[in-house]
Amino acid sequence: MSKLSEPFTEPSSDDILAKAIFTVNRHAKTATNPKYLYALKKKALLKMIKEGKAEKKGLHFSRNPKNSRQQSDVLVSCGQYTFHMPPCKEDFNQLPHLGRLNEQIRNPRCSMSLSKAKELLETYTGMTEDRSKPSPPARKKYTKPVFKPLGQSY
Repeated sequence: MSKLSEPFTEPSSDDILAKAIFTVNRHAKTATNPKYLYALKKKALLKMIKEGKAEKKGLHFSRNPKNSRQQSDVLVSCGQYTFHMPPCKEDFNQLPHLGRLNEQIRNPRCSMSLSKAKELLETYTGMTEDRSKPSPPARKKYTKPVFKPLGQSY
């Protein structure tokens, strides 16, 4: 079969977005300031759910609950990938609870740079990172200690 007669199969934009979310999520786990990456992931997943490109499957018990309390996360399916995100109130009424997370199920491997993944998700969501460096906290001016003669009160 010649190359001309073979159908060209380009990865769908949904699959590319899922890979970008996977890459951002993987890097957020070890980032020094992961807030922006997690916010980018959440906004992209919510937009994909709204557009019908991703689907909420159910609730899982969280592996790392805050304050040692039982906590649930929403399982979102997007192409070949699955992600967890914080639930909203309606999720507890609308979604089935799937119990504990199955450790055997893994997302497929993906090789995409963080910069490319961020660029894709930023153009998709319209979100931008505040690149200005936060100013260091103001240092207190040094005041010399005052020594009183022995026997006087402060």
